[in-house]
Amino acid sequence: MKTFKKILLKTLKFLGVFLLFLLIAAGIVYYNSVNYSMPSLHTKEVASTALTSDTDFKKLAKELVAQMTLKEKVKQMYGEKYAGGLAKMLINFLGRGRFPHIYVGENERLGIPPWVLSDGPRGARVRDKSVEGVTTFPVAMARGASWNIELEQQIHEVIASEIRANQVNYAATPCINLLRHPGWGRAQETYGEDPWLLGEFGVAAVKGIEKHKVMACPKHFALNSIENSRWVIDITVDDRTLHEVYLPHFKKTVQEGKPASIMSAYNAVNGEFCGSNKRLLTDILRDDWGFDGFVTTDWFYGLYDGIGGVKAGLNVEMPVRQAYNYEAIEKGIQNGEISEADIDTLVVQSLATRLKYAFVDDQGQYPQDIIGQPSSIDLARIAAEEGMVLLKNENVLPFKKESGKTIAVIGRLANLENTGDHGSSDSTPIYVTTPFEGIKTHQEALGNTVILNDGSDVASAKALAQRADEVILLVGFTHEDEGEFIVWKRETMEASAEAGKFLGDTKIGGDRENLRLNQPDEALIKALSPTNQNLAVVYVGGSAIDLSPWENEVPAILFSWYSGMEGGTALAHILYGDVNPSGKLPFSIAKDQKDYPEFKPFTKKATYDYYHGYTLFDKKNIDPAYPFGFGKSYSNFAYDSLSVVKNEIGLDDLLEVEVQVTNTSTIAGKEVIQLYVGFSNSEVDRPIKLLRDFKKILLEPNETKKVKLEVSVKDLAWYNPENEGWEIEIMDYELYVGSSSREKDLLKTTFTVNKKNAGFR
Repeated sequence: MKTFKKILLKTLKFLGVFLLFLLIAAGIVYYNSVNYSMPSLHTKEVASTALTSDTDFKKLAKELVAQMTLKEKVKQMYGEKYAGGLAKMLINFLGRGRFPHIYVGENERLGIPPWVLSDGPRGARVRDKSVEGVTTFPVAMARGASWNIELEQQIHEVIASEIRANQVNYAATPCINLLRHPGWGRAQETYGEDPWLLGEFGVAAVKGIEKHKVMACPKHFALNSIENSRWVIDITVDDRTLHEVYLPHFKKTVQEGKPASIMSAYNAVNGEFCGSNKRLLTDILRDDWGFDGFVTTDWFYGLYDGIGGVKAGLNVEMPVRQAYNYEAIEKGIQNGEISEADIDTLVVQSLATRLKYAFVDDQGQYPQDIIGQPSSIDLARIAAEEGMVLLKNENVLPFKKESGKTIAVIGRLANLENTGDHGSSDSTPIYVTTPFEGIKTHQEALGNTVILNDGSDVASAKALAQRADEVILLVGFTHEDEGEFIVWKRETMEASAEAGKFLGDTKIGGDRENLRLNQPDEALIKALSPTNQNLAVVYVGGSAIDLSPWENEVPAILFSWYSGMEGGTALAHILYGDVNPSGKLPFSIAKDQKDYPEFKPFTKKATYDYYHGYTLFDKKNIDPAYPFGFGKSYSNFAYDSLSVVKNEIGLDDLLEVEVQVTNTSTIAGKEVIQLYVGFSNSEVDRPIKLLRDFKKILLEPNETKKVKLEVSVKDLAWYNPENEGWEIEIMDYELYVGSSSREKDLLKTTFTVNKKNAGFR
C-alpha cells in the first residue's frame, strides 16, 4: 500500500510539473502570438545596395536571388511557418477578435523586408494592435449597383490609405469573380453578373489601391462561383466560355489596372486545381496577358502539390508553409521534376515586384489618425446612397417630410449591426448606424416619433403598422445565411460535396440553395402589407432574391444591401427624399428560380455554360422580373436622338456614340446611361447583346445633356478556339442605348465594321 502511494505521489508530481510546463509553454505561445514583433515593411537598401527611383528592380531581384541559399529561396515562397503562423492566427482571431499581421518573405541577412496582406473589399481587415475600427463601406455588390467607377476608385483610395495606417502593404482585393447564379454565398463580395461591369470596377479598384503604394491583388483566379464546395469542386468549361465570359474582367483588370499580384482560386478548372494550373497561371496570365507581378494562393487548401505549383508558376503559398516546404522542393529538384532555376524564376518575379513597394519612404504620411476621417465616413454614406436600388414604387416614396408623424420601423434586422459576412471580407467598423438609428435620428429632428418592433410578435407588429403613418419593414439576411462558407475540415466539405448535402455539425454562411426570403420574413410581409398603404419593404442582402411570393402585395421595394457603417443614415436619406435613388441592378432577377443556370452548392463537378444572367434570358426569350441595369428614380428620364458619329468603321477604330437624355421631372437625379452591342448577324452563336459602355450623369430638373459613349472595335471580338485567338466579324451590328438591358428601355440603331482580315490575337 505504501509503495502504491509513493508511485501515485510521484505520478501526480510528474503530471503537475508536466502541466506546469505545458501552461508555461502555452502562456509563451499566447504572449508571443498576441505581442508579435512588427518589422518595418520598408527599407532604403538591400544587401548593401541603396534603393533609388532609378533602381532596376528586376536586375536587383536576380542579384539577390543569386546570393540566396535554396532554403532562403524557399522561404520567399510561403507565409509564416505552419505551427507559429497558425497559432498566431487562431489566438488573435478567436481570443482577441482581430486578424493578425502575417509576415511574408523577410530575409534579415540580405535586408529584405517582409510584406503583409490584408483583405479589404469593404475596409481594412488587418488592424494594428491599437486600432479598434476602420472606415467600413457597403459591400462590393452594393457599390456595383452604383455603376459609379469614379466613386469606386475613391473608396479604394480610402481603404488603401487605412491599410497603410495599419502597417500593411498588400490588399487581397478586389474580388472580381462573376456572379453566375445569385445563390452564390460570396456574391456580396463581387460587382455583378456582367464581365464588362466587373472589369470596369476591377480597374477602378486596383488604381485606387495602387495609388497609395499598396500591392493590389484581384481574386479569385478563376471561375470561383460556388462557395460550399470551393475546396473540392472541378469546373468544366470550354474555351469560348472561358475567354469570353469568365476571364475578360480579369484580363482588363490586369492589363489596364496593372496590379502587383493575383490570387489563385481554390477550385479546379478542367481537372487541375487553380494553384497548380499552368494554363491559367502561365499560359494565359503571363504569356497571353503580359502579367509581370506575382501570384499567391488563396489561404489554406490553395495548393496541394508543391511541385505542380512550381511548374504552373505559383509564386507564394499563403498564409503558412504547407505544400511549399523545403523537403518537397529539394526532393523535386533531386528527382529532376523541377530545377533550382525554376525556383529562381518564381522568387525573382515576386521580389522584383514587391521591392518597388518596399522602397517607399512615406509611411509617415499614414498615421493612425487618418483612419475614419470625416471625409472617409462621408464617402461611406455616399457609397451606400448611390448603390441603393429602388425596384418598385407606387407613389409611396419618398415619404413626406412632415412633423407629428408616427413611423414604424419593423423587422429583426431593423436595429441590427449588419455589414455583411464574417469571413475574409469582414472589417471592423468604427461604429454602425443601423436602419432604425438612422431613421430615428433623421425623423426626430422633424418632431416625429419613431417606434421599433423586431417583428417577432406578429400581432404587435400588425397593431403598430395599423396606427403608424408610415411603415418601413426590414427583411433579408445576415452572415449566418450567406457569405464565406466556414467549416474547419476539408474532409467535411468533400464528404458533403459527394453526398450533395451538408454532413457536418456546424457551419457559417455559404451558398443560398433557395432564393426566397426566410419564412418569418415572408410571413411578416404578408401580415403587414394589408395594414398600411404607406409601406416600404427594404431588403438587406448581397444578391438577388425571389420576390414572387409577395412583391405584388407591397407598394414599394428598395434594395439597400449590406450598406456599411453609414447605411442607416443613407437609408433615411433615400426614404425621405434627401437623396434621389440612382442605383441600378448589377444582375438580373428572374421571375422563376428555374430560369437561372443549374446551381448545386454541394457537388464535386459543375459545368459552366456560355450563357447566364441577362444573356441567358435574352437568348431564351425569358422575361425577367427585373432586368439587368434596372432601377427606379424619383425623377423621370427621356432618351432621344441616338446617333453614331461614323456608321462604318474599321478594325482599329473607336465607335463614337451620342444620345440626348432629359430629366423631365422637377427633381434633380442621377441616371446611368447604358450601351449594348447586338450580334444578330453573327455567323457563330453569340449573345443577343452585351454591355460595352456606361456613364452615370447628374441632371437637374428639365435639363438635357448630350452624352457621349464609345466602344473600341476590338471589344466586339469573339474567341475562336480553333485558332486560339480573337476575331472581329465584318458585319452590321446593333447598337442599343438606354436605362436598362430590357428591350423597351433601349433606343436602337446600327453600325457596320467593314474592313477584312479581321483576325487578331
